[in-house]
Amino acid sequence: MRPVLFVPLAILSGLCATNGPVSAQSYGRPADPLVTGSTARGNYGGGFIEMLMTGRDPTPQGRGGAVYNRPGGYSAYGQRVVPAQGYGADPFEQASQPRAPGRRMAALGEPMQMERPIERVLDPRFQKQEVAYDGPHKPGTIVIDTPRKFLFLVQPGGRALRYGIGVGRPGFEWAGMKAVTRKAEWPSWTPPAEMLKRRPDLPRFMPGGPENPMGARALYLGSSLYRIHGTNEPHTIGQAVSSGCIRMTNDDVTDLYGRVRVGAKVLVI
Repeated sequence: MRPVLFVPLAILSGLCATNGPVSAQSYGRPADPLVTGSTARGNYGGGFIEMLMTGRDPTPQGRGGAVYNRPGGYSAYGQRVVPAQGYGADPFEQASQPRAPGRRMAALGEPMQMERPIERVLDPRFQKQEVAYDGPHKPGTIVIDTPRKFLFLVQPGGRALRYGIGVGRPGFEWAGMKAVTRKAEWPSWTPPAEMLKRRPDLPRFMPGGPENPMGARALYLGSSLYRIHGTNEPHTIGQAVSSGCIRMTNDDVTDLYGRVRVGAKVLVI
């Protein structure tokens, strides 16, 4: 019995005394060329058991510790992980990117930036049109119907051109007969002292241009501070919002400007 036991013990002693590198058995898998020398570890069959016993990722994609589903595509040591070719994008990486606005964001209750401002469409009633007129005033007279928010330019043959307007807000309405004493294209604007008391934030002077609240054209009424002018707020047509002046869209006031002469009568009712 003693000689039988001596042979395996001698073989085992010889194996333990070996100083060279030891290659792990692969059990059907090719040996890992990165595991040599003192870093060699036993093979536990791969998979989850090997990960628990050795801390190594047994898959061919990872060699620095087991990392599963780590968001952002970073390893445990902060190193960027590049997915192997043929694999899809990291879903956590996609989630970290800002989403484009759309219905999906609205459905999730997330804030969504507007792609463009809401367009305010002028009520068709306030668009320029020709209508019948049977009043007593001569062609060329301007009649302003404040309650209905219309301006009529009387035409020959019992007709009139009707424009939508904005009028003075409550407390700033007025009525009477005036005349057009001056006309100006892209007028400048100097707020009167009374307006500056109410709105000290307004500029003392503004040159003419698209940003000017006087708009593209202005017809000055007598010696008063009132005038018929365009506006850079066309959505206010059909409303009572001004300090007494009559507002029109820039297209309409330009059309009226070309039809009315200095000295024309203006009736405000």
